[in-house]
Amino acid sequence: MRYISTRGGAPTLDFRAAMLAGLAADGGLYVPETLPQFSPARIAALAALDYPSLAYEIIAPFAADAFSEPALRAMIAKAYAGFRHQATAPLVQLDTNHFLLELFHGPTLAFKDFALQLLGLLMEAALAETGGKSVVLGATSGDTGSAAIHGLRGKKNIEIVILYPAGRTSDVQRRQMTTTGDPTVHALAVAGTFDDCQALVKDAFTDAALRREVKLLAVNSINWARVMAQIVYYFYAALALGAPARRVSFSVPTGNFGDIFAGYLARQMGLPMGMLMIASNRNDILTRTLATGEYRAAGVAATLSPSMDIQVASNFERLLFDLCGRDAGRIAQIMQEFKTTGSLTLTPAAHAMLRSMFAAQAVDDKTTLAQMKATYETSSYLLDPHTAVGVKAAEELEGMKVTLATAHPAKFPEAVQQATGVMPKLPPHLADLYEREERIISLPNDGQALREYLREL
Repeated sequence: MRYISTRGGAPTLDFRAAMLAGLAADGGLYVPETLPQFSPARIAALAALDYPSLAYEIIAPFAADAFSEPALRAMIAKAYAGFRHQATAPLVQLDTNHFLLELFHGPTLAFKDFALQLLGLLMEAALAETGGKSVVLGATSGDTGSAAIHGLRGKKNIEIVILYPAGRTSDVQRRQMTTTGDPTVHALAVAGTFDDCQALVKDAFTDAALRREVKLLAVNSINWARVMAQIVYYFYAALALGAPARRVSFSVPTGNFGDIFAGYLARQMGLPMGMLMIASNRNDILTRTLATGEYRAAGVAATLSPSMDIQVASNFERLLFDLCGRDAGRIAQIMQEFKTTGSLTLTPAAHAMLRSMFAAQAVDDKTTLAQMKATYETSSYLLDPHTAVGVKAAEELEGMKVTLATAHPAKFPEAVQQATGVMPKLPPHLADLYEREERIISLPNDGQALREYLREL
């Protein structure tokens, strides 16, 4: 499998090189030249597999040239061995045709564990051949940081630097990053929004000299391997509900567009699927894009669902690449326009294609709290605020549907208690989280300050 940049100005790479590069040298994102195709018969044959075995079948076409079959199977098995539910990603029925896919049984209680517990192992194996110290750099709106830290800490010759927006994560999210006590973990509180953190990371990766000097590695969903790993649970849920004979729609709480883009890829690989619902909070750039055809950034609003407090959705560029007929020159042009003006407009054909596959709903905080309360009263089920956004948006979908439950309610206890009167408890392995000593490092919203910090590691 070969990987190309969405902007056409970077070398074509194999899986190992694309994973270690993260962001392409031209500022674009790596995508496969072609996608593997799964026929209905092959999909049906996967139905009896457990999660790690299914993950191997989905991931192998993308990564088999980098790792032997035994090595790849072993890393996948190890990545999911620590999940606290036997099914890894269990389905819970909310209504006759509505299910929750619980993606929070990993070590940091969020869906990011599905990709980042595996990515840490893949990176470690790939780096074993290169030697020398590398620096993993990422930005988080809350969950990526803790999952990346858990997946990569203790890996040989790796320092982990995570930028998060100061005051814009939950206490649990912050403490999961700042209480490790590990000197190789650096959680930097940036004076700004997630979009600011993401911009700093992208700026660092486009500095070729810096990348070479400190050997930067990416863990955000700009890294193709992150998105690849998330394709698996769409197949897993659909198979459990009768695929390929039955089509399933998915409602996905959406911030940076990586999670729902993985669903789009599952569809393109042959998984029969209904609509993909882009479930947003007040930061509704994608909802507005679907309605108008204009992708225009606005200010980032702080909400009860902070992991979705994003306006510039990085992975949307990967979808734009397909919507524009994989015309890399066109993508390079319009992304430069977006960087300059904060806006881009889809062609009528691209807008129509977008609307044929995706729906979108924006859910404000008041409605989020009401949904959390209603679900608890009718089902005795505690939703975290992100999942509640997805559940509310799913009301617009017809037929069999799955909402991705992206985080454990205990990651957002104040919002859950406000909505339901119940204070959710952390699982035993995190029960002492509030007693652990924090190490908070402040960083100004300044690219040069980040460069200096990285060079001093």
